[in-house]
Amino acid sequence: MEVDTMDFRVLHTDPTGARVGRFLTPHGEVTTPVFMPVGTGGTVKTMTPEELTSMGVEIILANTYHLYLRPGDSLIQRLGGLHRFMNWHGPILTDSGGFQVFSLGRLRKIEEDGVSFSSHIDGTRYFLTPEKVIEVQRALGSDIMMPLDECTPHPSDRPYTHRSMELTHRWAERSKRVKRPGEILFGIIQGGMYRDLRRRSVETIVEMGFDGYAIGGLSVGEEKGLMYEMVGVSVEGMPEDRPRYLMGVGTPEDIVMCVGMGIDMFDCVLPTRNARNGTLFTSSGKLVIKNAQYVDDPRPVDEACDCYTCRHYSRAYLRHLFVSGEVLGLRLNTIHNLHYYTALMRAIQEAIKEGRFDEFRRRFL
Repeated sequence: MEVDTMDFRVLHTDPTGARVGRFLTPHGEVTTPVFMPVGTGGTVKTMTPEELTSMGVEIILANTYHLYLRPGDSLIQRLGGLHRFMNWHGPILTDSGGFQVFSLGRLRKIEEDGVSFSSHIDGTRYFLTPEKVIEVQRALGSDIMMPLDECTPHPSDRPYTHRSMELTHRWAERSKRVKRPGEILFGIIQGGMYRDLRRRSVETIVEMGFDGYAIGGLSVGEEKGLMYEMVGVSVEGMPEDRPRYLMGVGTPEDIVMCVGMGIDMFDCVLPTRNARNGTLFTSSGKLVIKNAQYVDDPRPVDEACDCYTCRHYSRAYLRHLFVSGEVLGLRLNTIHNLHYYTALMRAIQEAIKEGRFDEFRRRFL
C-alpha cells in the first residue's frame, strides 16, 4: 500500500475505541474529534471568522460546487485564495461538490469521464471530471481536498450500488494521480447499505493510499441503526494512523455514538441551519425559541452555557427577535448553537483523555 504523508497522531485511546488525535495542515493544527462548521459559500452563515475563532473553531468546511459556480475558483485564486478571500486563517476542508451535483437529479448526467450538470443559479451547463475537481480545490487553496465521488441515493438496489461504488473507486484513482506533493487528499468510502460492499470499498480505497479516509453516502434517509452499522463496518478496515471522517453526519447524539466507534471528524449544516429556523441545542435537549411559552421567559437559552448569547440575552428577547424576523436573532442563535457544538467536542476530548468516555456517552444519551 502506498501511503501519502500526513502528520496525524493518535494521542489518547479510550477502551471504547474513541480516540483523541492531532493533525497538521498548512494553516494550522487540529485536535480531534472535531466538528467542522459548514461555510458553503465561503462563509459560515451570519458568523465572522473572529467569532468562530473565539469560540474554539479550528477548521471549517467550504463547498467546491457553490464556490466553483459563484464567484468562481479562478477569481478566488486571483484574489489570493479562499483563506484571504474570506479572512479565515485556520484550516479549510473542501468537499468535492459531488453531493450537490448528484442532488440535482434530472439536471445532471453521470458518465465515466465525470458528471455534466446545469447550474442551479442560471442553468449554464458544466462538466466536472475528477481531475477538474482537484484543480478547482487547488485554486481555492484548500488544506484538505476530497475527490469526486457518487453519493449513492437511498434506497438503491445492489446492482446500482455496486456500479456506483466502482465508479467512485475509479474516480478516486484518477484524483490521486493528479495530486501534487504536499497536498492533502482524503479517499471516500461508498457501498450504500450493503455490508460486503462497504468492506470492499474500504479495502480498495485504503489500498490506494490516501492521507485520510472519509465515509460517504450515509445520513441520506436510512434509519439510525443501519447508519451506525455501516459506520462500524467501515471503521473496521480503516488504518489506525489516518484520520477518519464521517461526512454530513452531525446531530449531537450521532457524534457521541460515532466517536465511540473511532470517528475523528464530522461536518453538518445542522447547528447553523437549526439556529436560523429557531431550534437551539441545550444541555437538556432542543429548545424551539418561537414557542409561545418563551414570550416572557427571562432565563438564558441554557443556564449551563457561557456563550455570548446566554451571557447577555433572555429567551424572551430571542423569541421577540425571531418572530419579528430580525437578523440579529439568527446571529445570536447561531452563536449559541456553534458554541454548544464546540463545547461538546471539548467535553468528548476530555472524557477520552481521562478514560471515561463510556460513562460520558451513557450519561449524554
